[in-house]
Amino acid sequence: MILKNLNYPLDFKFKITTLSSDFNITDVHGNYVCYVRQKLFKLKENVVIFSDESRTKELYTVKANQWIDFNASYTMREASGNPVGTLARKGMRSFWKSTYDVLDLNKSPLFQITERNAWTKFLDGLVGEIPIIGMFTGYFLNPVYDVKDTTGRLIFELKKMPSFFGRRFQLERKVDIADEYETLVVLSLLMMVLLERERG
Repeated sequence: MILKNLNYPLDFKFKITTLSSDFNITDVHGNYVCYVRQKLFKLKENVVIFSDESRTKELYTVKANQWIDFNASYTMREASGNPVGTLARKGMRSFWKSTYDVLDLNKSPLFQITERNAWTKFLDGLVGEIPIIGMFTGYFLNPVYDVKDTTGRLIFELKKMPSFFGRRFQLERKVDIADEYETLVVLSLLMMVLLERERG
């Protein structure tokens, strides 16, 4: 299954009325791309992607390949069980500046996701601890993530948009790529957003 004919920019918008980390991905016209639900109380990350909020049609799953830590990787599969690819966090490099590799079925790197400015996260964590002021960091401390191919060409740009509780991200495509690669990148980014949002 492939996500086709996506109309950018895509909006990732978290729901604040549920305990789980649920969010919608919609296109520029407001049409559903998918609905993302992270299962609660799991020792390993377990994310299910549905066609929409009704959760009647499962499209993909993303599951951690080991216990959650700085070196975890995440396998993406179609609902049928067929693997799509892997998202791998770049160990201690991600502690300072978020860095992830997007791997194909042979575990070969296709793309890399990197945080553009590590100071944004640092300041967000620092200012976020200040009473009252910390509640508003989502309006002025918003990281940007670049997705580049193995030649260093910028393919996608994901921005955290000014919003209360840091609940909205926007994805822009800079270069056209094959549908299967586009699907792999979108799945990788939705998983990365969940991980980064948990880290602050």
